[in-house]
Amino acid sequence: MPEHPPREAGGNDIAVDDLDHTVAVRPVGEIDIETAPSLQLALTEALAHASSAKPVVVDCSRLTFCDSSALNALLTARRAAQETDTVIRLAAPNHQLQRLLEMTGALPLFPVDADPPANGRIPTGYPDGMQ
Repeated sequence: MPEHPPREAGGNDIAVDDLDHTVAVRPVGEIDIETAPSLQLALTEALAHASSAKPVVVDCSRLTFCDSSALNALLTARRAAQETDTVIRLAAPNHQLQRLLEMTGALPLFPVDADPPANGRIPTGYPDGMQ
């Protein structure tokens, strides 16, 4: 059960759920140059509740498209997370996002989980970042 109810960050249906063992960021639809600032706001909010023992998990299961603006938001958040030894994980990324991460060399920077977080727990992941 979430410690706090889901909140919409940036008005773009990007919920941030502070769960027992993770902070889940749940973007929906397309993240591009127009919507990436909402993702950045959601990630910033998530990092405020995260720690080295409580990672941020970006639930990508409802994303349909991500461009370089979305990747930039993820990389910026990752840099901020490193300052507090916090990990940002990607859960259930679609083929297009996987390909973007592979093409840019960013895939090894994010642990990848096969499924979105459930019941406040991190799902089984792929330790090498590959599916």
